[in-house]
Amino acid sequence: MRDSTVRETAPFVAPSITESYEILPGRADAGVVVICDHALNRLPEGYGTLGLPAAEFERHIAYDIGAFEVARQISDRLGAPGIGARFSRLLIDVNRGLDDPTLIMRLSDGAVVPGNRHIDEAERDKRVREYYAPYHLALDNLIDLGIEAGKPPVLLSVHSFTQHWKGVPRPWDAAILWDRDYRYSVPLLEALRADKNIVVGENEPYTGKLAGDCMWLHGTRRGIAHTIVEVRQDLISDAKGQSQWAKRIAEATAGILKREDLRENLHSVRYFGSHTDDKLTPPFSSPIGRSEACSE
Repeated sequence: MRDSTVRETAPFVAPSITESYEILPGRADAGVVVICDHALNRLPEGYGTLGLPAAEFERHIAYDIGAFEVARQISDRLGAPGIGARFSRLLIDVNRGLDDPTLIMRLSDGAVVPGNRHIDEAERDKRVREYYAPYHLALDNLIDLGIEAGKPPVLLSVHSFTQHWKGVPRPWDAAILWDRDYRYSVPLLEALRADKNIVVGENEPYTGKLAGDCMWLHGTRRGIAHTIVEVRQDLISDAKGQSQWAKRIAEATAGILKREDLRENLHSVRYFGSHTDDKLTPPFSSPIGRSEACSE
C-alpha cells in the first residue's frame, strides 16, 4: 500500500501530517531518509494521560528528548525526507517488533502505566492498526521512493538517551548502534570520532543487534544501509545543542555520501543479516538466496 500524497510529488517528498506520523520534506533522491521513532510525547484524543501524572510525559519514558528537532534539522540540512512518529512510545513503540513484550509498556523505568496495565487484544490491535502500522507503511514508502529515484537511501535513525542510568553517569556524548551492516555505521562512527572534543560510543549504552526493531525491519530485512545515532539528551535539550548536533551529524553524513569509494556500496541493496539470526542465516524478506548473503 502506497501513500499517494507522497508518491505524486516524487522526486520531491512533500510535508504531511497524520495522527500516526509526520513526513519531513526533501528530495527522494537525496540518498538518505531521516527517522525519529520516539519523536513526540503526545497521546491521541481519548487516551488522556494513560492514567499517568502529566510530569511523566516530560521524561524519557514518553519520548526521546530533543531527538525530533535534531532529526528535523538534519533533514533540512541534507534536503532529505524524514519521518517522525506523532504519538508517545507509551501508546505503542514503533521501535519494537509486534511480538516484543515491550511493544506496549505496562511498567517503564519505575512508572506503572495504568492505561496499559490491563490492555486487551482489541485495544492492542487498534493501536497497531491506527498508529503503528501506518508509520511503518509510510517509512517503507519513503524507502521505495528513493529506490524508484535510482538511489536506495541510507537510513539515519535519531534517538536520545539519559545522562544517568540508576544513578550511574553515562560517559558518552553520543553513540552509533549497528548490527552486521557496516556500510554507513562505520564511516559515520569514524567521522564523529574525528572530533576529539566528544566521546562517541559503539553499541552503547544500547546494542544495535536487535531483531524486530525499526532498523531490523526496514534496513536489515530490506538490504538497505542503516544506522542509529544516539545523542545524550542533556546535550540536545535546548535549541543551541540541537542545532550543534544536527550540524555535526548532517555534515558527517554529507561527507560520507560524497565519498566515491563508498557511494556504490551505500546505495545498493545488500543483505547482511543480523547477529540475532540462527547460524547467521538472515530471515530475508526478499527472493535473494541464502548462498548470496554477504558475510561480515
